[in-house]
Amino acid sequence: MLKQIQLLFGLLLLAVATRAQSRILHPDEFLPHKIGSQFTEHSQLVAYYQHVAANSDRVKLVEFGRTNQQRPQILAIVSSPENLRRIEDIRLNNLRNAGTVPGTADNANPVAIVWLGFSVHGNEAAGSEASMPVLYELTNPNNRETSEWLKNTVVLIEPSVNPDGYSRYTSWYRQYSPALPNPNPVAREHDEPWPGGRVNHYLFDLNRDWAWATQVETQNRLKIYNDWLPHVAADLHEQYYDSPYYFAPAAQPYHKYLTKWQADFQVEIGRNHAKYFDRNGWLYFTKEVFDLLYPSYGDTYPCFNGAIGMTYEQGGHARAGRAIEMPNGDTLTLADRVAHHKATALSTIEISSKNAARLVQNFADFYKKSQSNPPGEFKTFIVKSTNPPHKIKAFTTVLDRHGIRYGKAGKATGDLPGYDYTTGLEGKFAVGENDLVVSTYQPKGLFAQVLLDPEAEVVDSNTYDITAWSLLHAYGLEAFATRQRIDPARQGYDVGKKSTPAPAATPYAYLAPWNSVQSARLLADLEKNGIAVRYSEVPFTLEGKPWQPGTLVVTQADNRKNPDFDKIVQAASVKFDYPLTPVQTGFVDAGRDFGSDAMRLIDKPKVLVLSGEKTQDNEFGQVWFYFDQDISYPATIVDAGQLSGIELKDFNTLVLPDGSFGFDDATLEKLGNWVSGGGRLIAIGSANNSLADKKGFHLAKFAKASDGDSAKTEAERIALDHRTALYKDRSRTDLSNFNPGAVVRVKMDPSHPLAFGLKDYYFSLKTNGLRFDLVKESWNVGYLENDFQTHGFIGANLKKELKNSAVFAVQSKGRGKVIYLVDNPLFRSFWEEGKLLFSNAVFLVN
Repeated sequence: MLKQIQLLFGLLLLAVATRAQSRILHPDEFLPHKIGSQFTEHSQLVAYYQHVAANSDRVKLVEFGRTNQQRPQILAIVSSPENLRRIEDIRLNNLRNAGTVPGTADNANPVAIVWLGFSVHGNEAAGSEASMPVLYELTNPNNRETSEWLKNTVVLIEPSVNPDGYSRYTSWYRQYSPALPNPNPVAREHDEPWPGGRVNHYLFDLNRDWAWATQVETQNRLKIYNDWLPHVAADLHEQYYDSPYYFAPAAQPYHKYLTKWQADFQVEIGRNHAKYFDRNGWLYFTKEVFDLLYPSYGDTYPCFNGAIGMTYEQGGHARAGRAIEMPNGDTLTLADRVAHHKATALSTIEISSKNAARLVQNFADFYKKSQSNPPGEFKTFIVKSTNPPHKIKAFTTVLDRHGIRYGKAGKATGDLPGYDYTTGLEGKFAVGENDLVVSTYQPKGLFAQVLLDPEAEVVDSNTYDITAWSLLHAYGLEAFATRQRIDPARQGYDVGKKSTPAPAATPYAYLAPWNSVQSARLLADLEKNGIAVRYSEVPFTLEGKPWQPGTLVVTQADNRKNPDFDKIVQAASVKFDYPLTPVQTGFVDAGRDFGSDAMRLIDKPKVLVLSGEKTQDNEFGQVWFYFDQDISYPATIVDAGQLSGIELKDFNTLVLPDGSFGFDDATLEKLGNWVSGGGRLIAIGSANNSLADKKGFHLAKFAKASDGDSAKTEAERIALDHRTALYKDRSRTDLSNFNPGAVVRVKMDPSHPLAFGLKDYYFSLKTNGLRFDLVKESWNVGYLENDFQTHGFIGANLKKELKNSAVFAVQSKGRGKVIYLVDNPLFRSFWEEGKLLFSNAVFLVN
């Protein structure tokens, strides 16, 4: 009888388990529409993942953050029930293989870890749509194949890498599309309005932000990514709708630090995908366009952290809608796009499961090599303690996000040979005991080399993105690199609290150095709170201490009507951990006294920023993010098309983000009159084309012939280059006039307010081919010398023509200023030194 009861109880448990599993609904059953027939709202996408997690013993769902618009960022952890019961052991064992947590790994039963990221560009929405049937197949107990894969594989699925962008696109499409899709490419449903769903809330491209981590979505993601460190990572995108599917292996150039294993296994994965595409007669291509050089992509970041990182590209994105006519007469449907992404996602899991032991072993070898013999030429990076503390703090914050270790030198060492980042030359330098040391003999040593090396070796100049990015240039740090191993005496680097103790009595003035973006945050906060601030145009010495041009001077005299003067100033010092020096006199030891006209009262910026279709979405977003997040300062944003009807007298600062404005004569006259009346006009990047060679503006486009070549226009130069070019080389013919993005050393005039806080040079991230002559009757604050230094690739013809060209210039016009920023100092918001330069333009160039 007992046996019968036990048998019945066992059958009952089996029935309950079977019933529980059967409650997992296919997306077609759960959603109000079938997959591929309509786009799914982000809330519905999340709801489906919650449904599956609630009804499957193969899924654990984690919310790892919130976006700017407070949408959840979720990650589904999928594996066999047995693996999920010991999932923390699997995760920690993998980190032991990497050396990021202590202990010895046990690889007797290797488990592969696969990361699938869908739709980082929100309007490439077929990825997120495909993630749902992928999840269903993995959790379907009747799918024997996936059940077998999950026995030795953990799959991490991020169904929407860009929830805000995805929501922007899908909500627009659902509102404006007809009941039946119209495949005609001219139909409204194929013409997504600016700014589109590609970008996040601040219009940043999250697929370029992995290494820089300027955006909250990336910051949240890096925490959980580095808590796992997957072995394989696939980033699922879409491209123009008439393109066949792209999958691994990637195109050249590969970064030289990537391993042979990482290159070879990409081929194995590609062959596995091809098997399914061949079977279905689907077109595809490999080894073209999408390279593995720039470190901040969703494929390269995993590569530099030990994984097989890959991009997959399906034809489609916003242009495709639910159906679109193709040039070959076929119709591409959303269902087609979902099917293709589903196939590569499942194929990625399959090939990873079949090679779990190899993946785990090569992952462990990657990190062992990084710790014992990092591949790069430079083994240690030294950041001098004499750098402004807030620059060091900002720099270490980025290192912390990636788990890169650093510390204090602990002892002084002299006459070390190495590379000087300030000069670009080899020489000898001394290490101070308080200098910051980044040794590459650590788990993340290879990635540290990728981010800090002065130069990335580019084996093929036909690349997809910028070719130089050293954070030591980006943060404007005095630093050195040496080929010797130097380990810090202890881990961590504390710059300490730098706020000002409250003085016994109200001082005559407070002084603050101007040398980092934190200086601008302090100033912005004071201005918002009604504190009048001056800056010094000249160096001075007071009470035996030297102060540099740009020093903020906050006097009691300028604020005598503000009863909360001391309270507000001291609160700002605490808020920003910023040192303010109270002084009891304005009578300086050397230089100009505080009542001199060299102590310029800052005219509180009343900022207007143009936006809309005439601007580049990313570049407008960088300006918006600077004011909204970087310095938390109010700016009024209007569509560029409204400019003619706006009363500019309500503003004293107008920012033209990178874009094509095409101002008519009336608008140019209006702008010119406003500037002459005291306005400050800041033009960034290609916005300068809208002012160049126009009446009242001194900026002139480059028109100089070089080396006897009579061609003066870009079209004529390209035509000359094409005369003897081979047809098979047509994709490379224009490279000599091309700049994918390189770092250039700009000669600066540090006596001009636009360069305050900088040195007599500035490493600029040049991402365009704009060429302007040195500006007549203006201050050429930053320009490229005849023999200017470069890092990364710039085409030979273009580099020749950039000699003696303007980079940053200021034109005085009446009582106002026109500030020409030919290079974008806010590019992707990671060029920290550029933010200081832009702050000068906003606050100090009066």
